[in-house]
Amino acid sequence: MAQRVLIVDDEKLIVKGIRFSLEQDDMEVDAAYDGEEALSLAKSKEYDIILLDIMLPKLSGLEVCQQIREFSDVPIVMLTAKGEDMDKILGLEYGADDYITKPFNILEVKARIKAIMRRISKNGKKEATSKNIVKGDMRIDGDSRRIFVGEREINLTAKEFDLLELLAMQPNKVYSREELLSIVWGYENPGDARTVDVHIRRLREKIEANPSDPKYVYTKWGVGYYFRG
Repeated sequence: MAQRVLIVDDEKLIVKGIRFSLEQDDMEVDAAYDGEEALSLAKSKEYDIILLDIMLPKLSGLEVCQQIREFSDVPIVMLTAKGEDMDKILGLEYGADDYITKPFNILEVKARIKAIMRRISKNGKKEATSKNIVKGDMRIDGDSRRIFVGEREINLTAKEFDLLELLAMQPNKVYSREELLSIVWGYENPGDARTVDVHIRRLREKIEANPSDPKYVYTKWGVGYYFRG
């Protein structure tokens, strides 16, 4: 089946260029030019990925992202101007999966989309081998993609869950930022390692009683991250 992409940007030339290029790769593309239209389309149709500009009329891209997260874990890539606060965009409040900085090369956009599709495909194949992981007060249910600390269920974004599950399945194995970008984000070439740092920090804020003195996700300075077994 053709991959379905929603592009949201009020700059019609940008939309036209991305749309033309993606349709050349046999993708189905819808477009929205303001936040309200984007939200309406996201509710009425199923997409494989959404490219979402931050600066939009009616509702901002961040508001749209936040509201979509209430009913869907569709991958969302933010289209941002340089200097935007990536911590905020990728973080707790909004739950975006990734970002691309304007001005961008259309080949970069297509590479990100394909990387995300590969990751989703791998996750689909992996579901059959998903299992429960218990560590101290934490329980990770791989089948339902839910996590509990004590009696409390923790609400993670899709990317945060993928990251935690990967680390927990190989306790004490140190993953570099580049490895995490490759496995969790699906990048063939090293992307922005800060994406990993932001997600790790937000993950700790959710699962750790004291994020600055973690029980579960540790930093190996100069190397990467690991789950304490």
